[in-house]
Amino acid sequence: MNPNLKWKALFILLVVLACIYTLVGLPTFPTSLEQLKDNFRHQIKLGLDLQGGTHLILQVQVQEAIAQETDQTVERLTTQMRAKNIHYDEVRRVDDTHILVRNVAPDQLSDFRDLVDSQLKNVWDMSPAPGDPSGYLLTLRPSARAAIQEQTMQQSIETIERRINALGLTEPTIQPRGRNENEILVQLPGEGDPSRAKAVIQAGGQLELKLVEDPTTYPSQVAALAAHGGVLPPGTELVPGRNESRTPGADTGEVWYVLSRAPVVTGRDLRNATENRSTQNPGQWQINFALSAEAARRFGPFTEQNINRQMAIVLQHRVYSAPVIHGRIDDSGVIEGNFSQDSAHDLALVLRAGALPASIKYLEERTVGPSLGADSIRHGVQASIFSLLVVMIFMLWYYRLSGVNAVLALILNLLILLAVLAAFGAVLTLPGIAGVILTIGMGVDSNVLVFERIREELRNGKSAAAAVQAGFDKAFLTIIDTHVTTVVSAFFLFLFGTGPIRGFAITLTIGLIANVFTAIYVSKTIFQYHLSKMDRQAELSI
Repeated sequence: MNPNLKWKALFILLVVLACIYTLVGLPTFPTSLEQLKDNFRHQIKLGLDLQGGTHLILQVQVQEAIAQETDQTVERLTTQMRAKNIHYDEVRRVDDTHILVRNVAPDQLSDFRDLVDSQLKNVWDMSPAPGDPSGYLLTLRPSARAAIQEQTMQQSIETIERRINALGLTEPTIQPRGRNENEILVQLPGEGDPSRAKAVIQAGGQLELKLVEDPTTYPSQVAALAAHGGVLPPGTELVPGRNESRTPGADTGEVWYVLSRAPVVTGRDLRNATENRSTQNPGQWQINFALSAEAARRFGPFTEQNINRQMAIVLQHRVYSAPVIHGRIDDSGVIEGNFSQDSAHDLALVLRAGALPASIKYLEERTVGPSLGADSIRHGVQASIFSLLVVMIFMLWYYRLSGVNAVLALILNLLILLAVLAAFGAVLTLPGIAGVILTIGMGVDSNVLVFERIREELRNGKSAAAAVQAGFDKAFLTIIDTHVTTVVSAFFLFLFGTGPIRGFAITLTIGLIANVFTAIYVSKTIFQYHLSKMDRQAELSI
């Protein structure tokens, strides 16, 4: 045998062994048939449509993030104007994208303009306020709004992904939905009861530490407004929460707090959060959190300046507790509440994963039962096997012994396809099975091109060896051309598609690349081996 042929055969054998090991030899080497089956099930990950699970479409309320940016700008602008001793009557948010600054001292107008230009340049535009000669209106630029929306969506996807992964769910899909600017697709394969996952996803995680501006709590919003003459003090808001009264017989229901609108610390400032048993109530749990160095630099002076005042711990727009500040606190704190171990664990998980920049609304929820997934697998496998058998029978009937060559190439193609899916942790979906079937068709097409070229060369009087060489050489460019065209189409499907469509594109691409190897390299090697065993005068069976 030709030495080069031996090396080719050895290389193909190594590829086959590597594929088999990837499919059934991991994660632990099998010592029984049952373990071998378990390894195969572990390596081939099934998508939602095959395994069953939960399909969710979420809508991110991006307008909340824009409003929060406006509130923080009001607080920052107010602080800086006071620091520069610029006199004014009021700085307030008109709506989510507008800030009104009233009655700026005329002799300090240039200082005010310089402050806006230096601190808010490229984000806010300043113009005279309508109907107010000494007032100015700051408008958030459309480009800044678009940047906040994009950042909010990206942070929401990353945060939800961290939360879901921390729950240990298998191969979840979290990605933007189509071309919608504020919708996220979440698929949880194998998760038949998504209630805990939904709770963790929707948990705002929006930890905010705010100063309590009025030490009195009110039983309703109406009572709070009435106590302040119908209008809340500037820069404050009403937030519901639990009544923390220790007085016997006191109502422990919902009460309303008057808080500073701008938080001193938010969830984005967290460095860590862990659940621990409560030191005050041994039967309950609490969440201890640590702040970043930058947040600690703000939090220390804030607590020092507000000793003996209350600070509200706000989570998901509710006051969990409002402890009194007894001294300077730099980089740590505690969230106390009626937490069980599981609820404390989930809340700490949410805080560690990161705060959602805006709240989440569910637009669609659909559950795919495991029986429907099993039906999809059965029908998909049946279709794949039937198509493979029909192709094999045709190739063996039409091309005789050369058809065996094509059949071996097809089987190796499928083996490589499954091994690559397993190696990269790709998820097999129902459209992915369609991609497998299409790969079988493309593999047959490649073999037919080569075999017909060889037949043509034999009719022209060439020897068997020369005909095989010429057949593969002349069919090579045609095969590459068709495969590259299809791979480019699959690339765009992956780029612009979602979920199962991407599964189809991935499976098809892997199958086509494997097909180039099997239809050209492997098939040609088998022909060369067959020719090396043939008598020179023997006729090639094709």
